[in-house]
Amino acid sequence: MQSRFRSDRQLTARMGVTLFLLGLLYVGFVAALVVLLKSWVLVVVVAAGLLGAQYWFSDRVALFAMHGRVVEREEYPALHGVVDRLCAIADMPKPVVAVSEMDMPNAFATGRNADHAVICVTTGLLRRLEPDELEGVLAHELSHVAHKDVAVITVASFLGVIAGLIVRFAFYSQLFGGGRRDQNTAAIFAMVLGVSAAVYAISFLLIRALSRYRELAADRAAALLTGRPSALASALTKVSGDIARIPTKDLRTAQAFNAFYFTPALGRDPGIAQLFSTHPSLEQRLEQLGRISAELGEAAAPEGA
Repeated sequence: MQSRFRSDRQLTARMGVTLFLLGLLYVGFVAALVVLLKSWVLVVVVAAGLLGAQYWFSDRVALFAMHGRVVEREEYPALHGVVDRLCAIADMPKPVVAVSEMDMPNAFATGRNADHAVICVTTGLLRRLEPDELEGVLAHELSHVAHKDVAVITVASFLGVIAGLIVRFAFYSQLFGGGRRDQNTAAIFAMVLGVSAAVYAISFLLIRALSRYRELAADRAAALLTGRPSALASALTKVSGDIARIPTKDLRTAQAFNAFYFTPALGRDPGIAQLFSTHPSLEQRLEQLGRISAELGEAAAPEGA
């Protein structure tokens, strides 16, 4: 089903290239583990099982991790009303609506397709935004669902997650049990660690490149759908400013899900983390919205139009 969100051929092309390259990397990674561990059944079964679990249950995992819960219309009528209106305008199925009891202002969308999607906002976001700003944020998240990049980023992140887990397991295994290995086992252990670290690094860079563009694409699609890029720009400025005032130590749990958020949880002093952020800079996003506003003639529109 084609929604009324403006299609983005560059986003589609980037998603295709990213999935292709990650697919090659995935095959190479599995092959390397099979050769090193000498058990193709174990590696393939575990890898396929984890990939399937992430694809089918990513929405539940994300909600659980971010303390989100599904809410009905009776509990949050205004929130449901905005989602209903945007889905009607965009001609797309309504996703499940959820709320996370977090003070950090943010939102995210997850799910394998438009028929199995979840859009979640934090109570901190609901408290801080005006209705038109909230509409802009929700349109941004719905565009991720409509463009199918939520499913792509979920699948794409799988390889990095697995490689990262292997590296972490290897680190703690070496830390607590390194003295009990023979030389041959230690060599295989080191090679598995090296392959996993390389795969993690490559997948990390590929996902960052896709993620930054998809955020700009979502901003653009949301601004054009609502016709009010200034409201989205206002929400971006407000949310980014409030998150920057939260101590970094209080954001560490949330940072694992930065690729899915409306605005990354970087804290007051992002430092080098900004270079590897899943999102373009606030300045880039506001500059794009400013151009769209000028194209739409929004600034010249009469008050209340």
